[in-house]
Amino acid sequence: MTHTTPFDWRPFLVRWSGEWADSLPDDEARSEEDEAARRARWLGFPPASEDRIAAMEERLGRRMPPSYREFLKVSDGWQHAGGFVWLMAGTADAHWHNDELGLADMFEEYLDDDAGPDERRDVDIWRRGLQLDVESDITYVLMDPEDVDEDGEWAVYTWASWRAAAPERYANFVEFMRGMHQEFHNLRARPGEGEPEFVNDTTREQDALVQQARLEVLRGNWEWAGHALDEAKEYGRPRATGLGDQIRRLLGQTYMVHYGGVVTDPRYAPELLPALVAEHAAHSKDDSTLMFHLRGAGDDVVSSAYTTLEQVRDGTYRYTAAGPFGEAVERARELARWGDTDEAWRTLMDALPLWQPLGPDHLVPLGWVADPVLGPLLTPERGRELLSTPRGGEEGDAPNPTAGLDPHDLAWLADPDPHDHRTAYRFVLVEDVKPEALPGRLAEGNEAALGDPVTPDEARNRFLRGKTEFSSYDDKALMAVGRAGTRWSFAFDGTPAHIDSQRFVSPAAAASEGSRAVVVWSDLRTRLGKPFFHLSVAQDGTEQYAFTYADGQVHRTGEVPRALDPERFFGSRRMERSEENTEAERSLLQAVTAEFGVRLPRHAITNGRLHTFTARSWTRPPVDGEAYAVVSISGEATH
Repeated sequence: MTHTTPFDWRPFLVRWSGEWADSLPDDEARSEEDEAARRARWLGFPPASEDRIAAMEERLGRRMPPSYREFLKVSDGWQHAGGFVWLMAGTADAHWHNDELGLADMFEEYLDDDAGPDERRDVDIWRRGLQLDVESDITYVLMDPEDVDEDGEWAVYTWASWRAAAPERYANFVEFMRGMHQEFHNLRARPGEGEPEFVNDTTREQDALVQQARLEVLRGNWEWAGHALDEAKEYGRPRATGLGDQIRRLLGQTYMVHYGGVVTDPRYAPELLPALVAEHAAHSKDDSTLMFHLRGAGDDVVSSAYTTLEQVRDGTYRYTAAGPFGEAVERARELARWGDTDEAWRTLMDALPLWQPLGPDHLVPLGWVADPVLGPLLTPERGRELLSTPRGGEEGDAPNPTAGLDPHDLAWLADPDPHDHRTAYRFVLVEDVKPEALPGRLAEGNEAALGDPVTPDEARNRFLRGKTEFSSYDDKALMAVGRAGTRWSFAFDGTPAHIDSQRFVSPAAAASEGSRAVVVWSDLRTRLGKPFFHLSVAQDGTEQYAFTYADGQVHRTGEVPRALDPERFFGSRRMERSEENTEAERSLLQAVTAEFGVRLPRHAITNGRLHTFTARSWTRPPVDGEAYAVVSISGEATH
């Protein structure tokens, strides 16, 4: 139900009329009708009598909706409804549109075969709608007698060909007129040269609402504040867009989020520019378009924007903040770059109450979303938690912490990949060794250097860039590194080549010097060849035990602990169905978790950025008599 009591039209229309009259320049040429309306401070007409309304309804064959009837009793028509409808119909001029311009056929051409009711309504409105626009800038206003709510109110649709959009729907005539009042305000909010300053009771009320919304956001009451800022934005209030966009960005909304004029203010540029340019970098290669959102910015801000854009693109942008929150940012980055994204998020949230805004138009720390390591921490749920946390010196109720994103085990690796990319993987776990030390154990020469944190796709592209030779016997793994629990580090490869079980060499022994290492390679859900699984454990440079499931057989060495005995997982299974393979895989991963107290960070591996390196080959070189292939790629030919 929308409005259960009649809307009080007269004070609303009187206020609108006065605001319109006061907005007109004294020396502007006007029509006689507009000048009369200005002097009378009234955009309406004499009220329609009940008899006149009844005659209209008899002519049209339908009783009018309640809000439109009540409007007619106050003013039989209206001038300047918004910015593009100059005269709106009263009892004499309202008429059925009857698709007089063939617009229904035009809209119907764009319908898909499976078009739903909403798309169908955009067509049918032209055949059944009651037209209210009399004079306009090619803007149509139609009430739909078939789109009726339980109060008997008809929805109102507006459409203009020059807007290149579908008809816009309003729930009823009251909402339509409110929307037109907002449109009028929006068009007047920034007066041109020589025009009077646009200040009135409505602008003062909306500006006070914006200020209250700002305080409520800092107190954690962002939902109410967001609605208030959205309303103020419709009225064109200058601060509303910049404040509201900060909320929208943390909720994961990026379309048309440009932070208004706030982003060009040097006070706020350190926080808002990175978020703006990061979104630009993700979706545009035409850097000249960035200036559209920097209109009015000084040279320093523009220069900073393009510098930040370059840093975002090459992955070197680093977010910083002042005070205790800034210190927490550094700790969080250190945690996140080694995969502990849940603890990184908690570190930020614990320090957020100490955060201070850069000025009155700053609501949240935001530059961190452009940081290549910190940005992946954000999810819509975490964005709501941040927004709900009191900060900036304001008090309020702290929200419940969001649930962590990482399971405390390995079994998640057996879950279906949402993008259907990961069916095989391999990893090395090393005990009591820091992640940054793993390349020295698993790589050689220049390949032992850790790269900057990157996504899996970025790592793969860099790995292949410039590579012109590929060997069937060389299986160097591109591995991401991080922490695998309190005492363990990991090196993980999510896209291994298909196993060559005859020449496979486990890196466990080499990784375990002075320590203990575990190697897992799973390809139980393979789409190529037969299912495969390998586990090996080494200590102080010597393999302790291992088993490999391949070609339907289990091969083992050493004394495998009972908890990891492959017979428990493969003994009675035929491994011919994918669900059997997945069940075995999950059980094996759970057993490895329990045996060694390890885990792998799902969010960092699948959505974050981690340091990477290239490990030495997981296969031995060919021996005499073994055949292999080498593929060389040049710009002219393939050999």
